[in-house]
This record gives sequence, structure tokens and C-alpha cells, in this order.
Amino acid sequence: MDQVFKALGDANRRLLLDRLHQRNGQALGELCQGLTMTRQAVTKHLALLEAASLVTSIRRGREKLHYLNPMPIHEIYERWIGKYERDHVGALGRLKVRLEEDQDG
Repeated sequence: MDQVFKALGDANRRLLLDRLHQRNGQALGELCQGLTMTRQAVTKHLALLEAASLVTSIRRGREKLHYLNPMPIHEIYERWIGKYERDHVGALGRLKVRLEEDQDG
């Protein structure tokens, strides 16, 4: 999980993940289009994303296609975000019931 947080800590890597979320299965050349980074920098960022299992790649002929793997982000959600969110949603639900009771009573 440390590798995932490290990978997500860089704005350029988050941008690459966003691009793959918009259109999965892009080759390196496609991912580089419109970026201010060099092709070599994008390759290094993709290597870190792959090491964190956030991106997987498949060779198709001479091309290497990159795909977003959402599972590590889902695991972060489940472990770090979801459990806190449930408490807040529960508190809001109890507040709603109490306010409705006050209006009726």
C-alpha cells in the first residue's frame, strides 16, 4: 500500500491515471500527447504506477497498451475512507430522524 500512496502522491502520475480512466488501453505515444513531460518521463511514471499495481500493460504486436487497475484505489477506499464515511452517514441519518421528530412533536 505504501507504493500506491507514493504513486498517487505525484500530480503527473495522477494525470496519467485520469487519462487512462477516460480512455483505457492507451499506448505510450497516446498518453504523451499534449503533455509537457518527455516521453522518457512518462515511461518512468508508468513504471512506478505499474510497480504499485495501479496500471497494467499488455503487449499487442509492437505496442504496449496501458490499462488502469482500480483495485488498489478501491482497497484504499475500503480501508481508509469507507469506514469513516459510514460513521458520518450514520450520524447524518440520526440527525435527520431527530429533526423530523422535533418538527412532528
